[in-house]
Amino acid sequence: MKFSKAKTVAAVGVVGLLGSWGMLQAQAAPIYSGSKLKDVWTEIRSNPYRRLPQETVSVTKFFSWGTNLLAQSAKRTIADGSDLLPRFNKLVHPNGICFRGTWNMTESSPYTGYFEQGKQAVLIARASSALSETTAGNYRGFGLAVKLYPTDNPNHFFPLKPANFFVIDDLGGTLTRSYLDAPMTNEPALSIRASSIFIAPIAAAAQAAFTAADKNPGIRQLYPVAEMGLRPLQRAVSPKYLKVIGSPLMRRNGIADFRDELNVNLYGGALDFDVLVSEAKAGPFTKVGYIEFLESVASDSCDHKVHFPHPKFR
Repeated sequence: MKFSKAKTVAAVGVVGLLGSWGMLQAQAAPIYSGSKLKDVWTEIRSNPYRRLPQETVSVTKFFSWGTNLLAQSAKRTIADGSDLLPRFNKLVHPNGICFRGTWNMTESSPYTGYFEQGKQAVLIARASSALSETTAGNYRGFGLAVKLYPTDNPNHFFPLKPANFFVIDDLGGTLTRSYLDAPMTNEPALSIRASSIFIAPIAAAAQAAFTAADKNPGIRQLYPVAEMGLRPLQRAVSPKYLKVIGSPLMRRNGIADFRDELNVNLYGGALDFDVLVSEAKAGPFTKVGYIEFLESVASDSCDHKVHFPHPKFR
């Protein structure tokens, strides 16, 4: 099947649209000694929105006084391990909601670290939608960024270095009505449609920013989770593919804006997502555990301070 030149530009560029998927070579990393989950969560909860913002994505926001802000952001995601940063703008995923919860591995598997059966971790996560749309009826690319702290104690006393991972359903967006029904993976799909041409300028700007990208920015590897908490001399074994999707036991509430839809209070204080793994992109995927979100908040710090560093491709 052949695409027009305009559609081809859009298709190639959309791969680089998500700041969480394309990044430049790292600079010298600042000193990072970890964080406490309770400190990060306290900051996220400190300034909840009274009314949900509707931030838009445009090429003009990628540049300021001759500075390529998107390129700077891409460098930072590799170079800076900080979990909180001074206030900044998320240029491609500006609208989100944050969670505090737990990671629970319930099934036996050949994988190590915090993929091992019985492993539990506390976590902070951010659900987002790529570009500007947040409501059902529009094309939305759902994403989830997660930082796992290697403890089951949400009030751990010492700073810890969390493992970060990232999943997205479709880089081009879909009409999936519920966030819970989006099959988010660490190597997302890319849908091309006629309207892709309208985001071509954004796509081209993003593509230019990521010309010095990591070896394979289309996949986010999972080795930080597989290496976390290894025993002495134990060799890390990581799944190649990870899928996160809303538990079929959770009711779908039909609320249009995904941030309202994911309010944990609407689910009795516990919102569950299944965690599945596979060695093949097309599956089959096997369930190894679940994520449980216990608290949620849409806030200025969620959208402008919490930071999810990316692992460099190996």
